[in-house]
Amino acid sequence: MEGIVKLLAFCFYLLLITAISTSADTINTIQSIRDADAIVSAGGSFKLGFFSPDNSATKYLGIWYNKIADPTVVWVANREIAINDSSGVLRVSDQGILVLVNGNGSIIWSSNSTRPSRKPIAQLLDSGNLIVKNEGDDNPENYLWQSFDYPADTLLPGMKLGWNRATGFSRYISSWKTPNDPARGNFTSGIDPGGYPELIVREGSTLHFRAGSWNGLQFTGTPGLRPNSIYTYEFVINEKEWYYIYQLLSSSLLSRMVINQNGILQQFTWNERTKNWGIYLQLENDDCDRYALCGAYGSCNLSNSPKCSCLTGFEPKVPKEWGTADWSSGCVRKTALNCSADGFRKYTPGKLPETRNSWFDKSMSLAECRITCMKNCSCTAYANLDIRGGGRGCLLWFSGLIDMRDFGDNGQDIYIRMAASEIALDEDMKTKSKSNKMRIILSSVLPAAVLILGLIILLRVWKKKKQQKHRIKTGMVERNANDNTDTEDLELPLFDFATIASATNDFSINNKLGEGGFGPVFRGMLKDGQEIAVKRLSKDSNQGLNEFKNEVIHIAKLQHRNLVKLLGCCIQSDEKMLIYEFMPNKSLDFFIFDRRQSKILDWPKRHHIINGIARGLLYLHQDSRLRIIHRDLKAGNILLDYEMNPKISDFGLARSFGGNETQANTSKVVGTYGYMSPEYAIDGVYSVKSDVFSFGVIMLEIVSGKRNRGFTHEDHHLNLLGHAWRLHKEGRSIELIDPSLRGSCNLSEVLRSIHIGLLCVQRSLKHRPSMSAVVLMLCGDDSLPEPQLPGFFAERDLFEGSSSSNPQSSSSANFLTVTLVEAR
Repeated sequence: MEGIVKLLAFCFYLLLITAISTSADTINTIQSIRDADAIVSAGGSFKLGFFSPDNSATKYLGIWYNKIADPTVVWVANREIAINDSSGVLRVSDQGILVLVNGNGSIIWSSNSTRPSRKPIAQLLDSGNLIVKNEGDDNPENYLWQSFDYPADTLLPGMKLGWNRATGFSRYISSWKTPNDPARGNFTSGIDPGGYPELIVREGSTLHFRAGSWNGLQFTGTPGLRPNSIYTYEFVINEKEWYYIYQLLSSSLLSRMVINQNGILQQFTWNERTKNWGIYLQLENDDCDRYALCGAYGSCNLSNSPKCSCLTGFEPKVPKEWGTADWSSGCVRKTALNCSADGFRKYTPGKLPETRNSWFDKSMSLAECRITCMKNCSCTAYANLDIRGGGRGCLLWFSGLIDMRDFGDNGQDIYIRMAASEIALDEDMKTKSKSNKMRIILSSVLPAAVLILGLIILLRVWKKKKQQKHRIKTGMVERNANDNTDTEDLELPLFDFATIASATNDFSINNKLGEGGFGPVFRGMLKDGQEIAVKRLSKDSNQGLNEFKNEVIHIAKLQHRNLVKLLGCCIQSDEKMLIYEFMPNKSLDFFIFDRRQSKILDWPKRHHIINGIARGLLYLHQDSRLRIIHRDLKAGNILLDYEMNPKISDFGLARSFGGNETQANTSKVVGTYGYMSPEYAIDGVYSVKSDVFSFGVIMLEIVSGKRNRGFTHEDHHLNLLGHAWRLHKEGRSIELIDPSLRGSCNLSEVLRSIHIGLLCVQRSLKHRPSMSAVVLMLCGDDSLPEPQLPGFFAERDLFEGSSSSNPQSSSSANFLTVTLVEAR
């Protein structure tokens, strides 16, 4: 009997060990999680599951600290779309993709892994990193996907904040919208790759804060970030990557960096005794940390009153503004430079200037750096790249020195290019020689003369601006005698040429974004940190002054989140430019027609883009001051902002209707093959339904990842519209879907989008829905009418369907805008 008892005890022990082993094995290995479940990392530091902010009814899938009673969320999957019931399920697909679905089977969120998988599993690591990997492969380089690549508002130890230079992939954090809403807020923080990379914070597209350049020990604008007993940190700059990273010195410590709803970066540490998070470091502390507060060649010092002052040898550009504590206009030189006769004055400002327009070399000495700067007349300053070990490396600036701050004796030296007379003045002040008194007197008179001359120049510039503004208000360009459009006061901000030239680094080829029929487009940054895109009218442009004015008239007063914003224009001599808000993610065609880039746009993003374009068109057709017909709507004219929100652009060919007008005729057909409606391309008749047709083409291109123009198929000679219609009639629309969407699409939603797209491209404009009806269709689930034959069922229909068409007219091989002159 005793033997039996011992045997049973031993069996129970084996079962217990097996249970414990199985439990430990499933602690951090995930195949499926439901709303009531939670997964804990192997070391017990983090937990993955569903949470409700402030005990609300909405639920999100997130990661939080396991051993802290009040959950501190560090990552959220479905930031933009909440689950409104308790039906959420997270699964791992056979393709190694994490998929979050609700009770209806709709995909709320999914990862975007594109690597081949075999027996994929998901795990929550004790670092807080949620990973998907092939079973048995623990090499981080081979992970199929990891949450550390897609952070929310929190940077955890071991997480990289920066750029992969080889792939262009960016890791950045973004604030919550509110304390109880994890949707992306207005602020993002990451690494700016322009020039010498810097850690920055943006509010929308506007630069809000920069930590200062990295000098080997710390960021020059964050003296509080110094070696400590909590964590180590480094800023890595190599051929492959640029990133900031930190690591805790003790595994028992808890620390995290967060960007809050006000755009402030804060480093928190957990106090086990008080059971709360304390702020260990805050990167933005006062007014002097605001980007470009004192403008170009100005420096901020909280100990001074006023806090902004010009560097020695500089003076306020607009003294009247400085008298009212508005320092944004910055400072200008008292004495102009003379290139070969210039010298350098040493400053120790603390926070070195912005490095967007800079160049660096890790191997140069400071003496070599000086020589290199002296040889280039555009070089405005130089400094050591790395201050460790007596200093090494070279950092050169090639624009106005912006966003400097004085920390007293704790700053880094910078050598600023100055006129020879300014350098001579320095020598005079050092020696205080009696024999140089007269020279000092003359030197003191010279700035007054320069000031008077500067005031005279400013007066002339002001008069010239006033005259130019008058010309803008009375018709934009008086010399255009053929322009019969109505004049009106557009109240459009006017930029001077020097400002735009400085913002674009003198229209540097490195700042060029592309070129269209209007002319080249350049990226730039204004002195207040706002990024801009500049369309510069080319002298040999096949578009011209009419298109220039037309674009201004139609977009100047339009305000909608899905329309690109026109910030102003520049008209000076022969120069004519339009200044827009900058769209960092280029245009829609850059993504959907590229096999590699298309993987970035999963179905939720594409559906969001479709809805945004629809709302923008609805505004143009129905809610704007005039009923506006775009006439050149295409994937290349849909720009994408930082959050992939679509914005309709390029209104150079737009036309507006007044009163009860609904359509008009033209003898000059303009637009892009593949997007023009039949009645417009053949008969010159355009209306709101022309834009509906173009929108339908874009919808089908977004779903399929194929261009309408130039589409080919081995089974027939139809274009994309004919192919989509044929598949729909045969009940095979699923074959149209871009293969890269298979893992993320909501099938019923995609098929409905194809159906709506076919309704928009019907041959008869009477059968096409209005944009208001399209918006309702996209949001609803009511039954849809059957689409009839689309316009231009095959691509050749454009030429075979009309005797008035001119087959010799030039078409656009690269899908730029074309103009066809029709004989009518």
